[in-house]
Amino acid sequence: MAPQPPEQPLVQNDNGSVVQAALYRDGRRVSTPASLADTFRQLREHPDGMAWIGLHRPSERELLSLAAEFNLHPLAVEDALEAHQRPKLERYGDTLFVVLRAARYLDAQEEVDFGELHVFVGKDFLITVRHGAAPDLSAVRKRMEETPELLGLGPEAALYAILDAVVDGYAPVVTGVQIDVDEIETEVFSGDPEVSRRIYELSREMVEFQRATRPLVGMLHALMAGFAKYGTDEELQRYLRDVADHVTHTSERVDGFRQALTEILTVNATLVTQQQNAEMRALAEAGFQQNEEIKKISSWAAILFAPTLVGTIYGMNFESMPELNWAFGYPFAIGLMGIVCVSLYVIFKRRDWL
Repeated sequence: MAPQPPEQPLVQNDNGSVVQAALYRDGRRVSTPASLADTFRQLREHPDGMAWIGLHRPSERELLSLAAEFNLHPLAVEDALEAHQRPKLERYGDTLFVVLRAARYLDAQEEVDFGELHVFVGKDFLITVRHGAAPDLSAVRKRMEETPELLGLGPEAALYAILDAVVDGYAPVVTGVQIDVDEIETEVFSGDPEVSRRIYELSREMVEFQRATRPLVGMLHALMAGFAKYGTDEELQRYLRDVADHVTHTSERVDGFRQALTEILTVNATLVTQQQNAEMRALAEAGFQQNEEIKKISSWAAILFAPTLVGTIYGMNFESMPELNWAFGYPFAIGLMGIVCVSLYVIFKRRDWL
């Protein structure tokens, strides 16, 4: 899957972190301010409007200026600056603070690339702080601008569109991971020695993916629980329920992947152990066979050595050897050789050396 292009900078301030800032009235864009200061001024001039500000890795000065203008809670601002937060949803007075983990699948590296998104939602503003390439919020903004009746419902509508985009972005990741799991299963039973590393690396990705998706289920149910209290529009309620269904399905798939990888790793360990046992058994059998051959060779060597020893002794021809002048010396030597050889043969045969 080719990675989605990041949102292209349309408006920049001195630090270049403002991706886009726009003012809307009745769901239609009425202004595209050139800076944060212009955005604040125009929103004050048109209190019935809504500001949608997109930032990418903003500086502390920028976030503090936004905090002062929209009365953002210091703890939420600190989280948005530091990033590396888990998905969560918190309310600070009239402001809703949402942390999301977007994901995209990189085919070449077989990795899941995670991006972090912080969203501040107030009565007349929506601020997105993006850390990473995903998600592509320009597509979300464009889709919402093409449906002004939905965007006219306020910042909550834009928040639900962002939630939907993040959850929809999980689908290609799930597909890519499913392909990897299928390939890993094939490699496990084909005896690929590198498959253990691949299983481990994909398991780590699934742990991160699980951390990104599992909290979303509770977050969306918390939003749904506040429908009556905050007077959420019925259309947005249906929108959010659909997103909740998708994220529940995705979370279940991720849990299934992690369980499957755990089982595959167990099966692979079993197969590796069986292969090692088979190799050890083959080595043991080879060693046993080699020992049997050595026994046979040693036995015949001993049998052949006996007549050689007797012949060598009597071949020294010393004058003082009594057998040299004995009439039965030669038959005695031959008989002695035969007796020794037969005796050794019987002994080795009984010990299964021959």
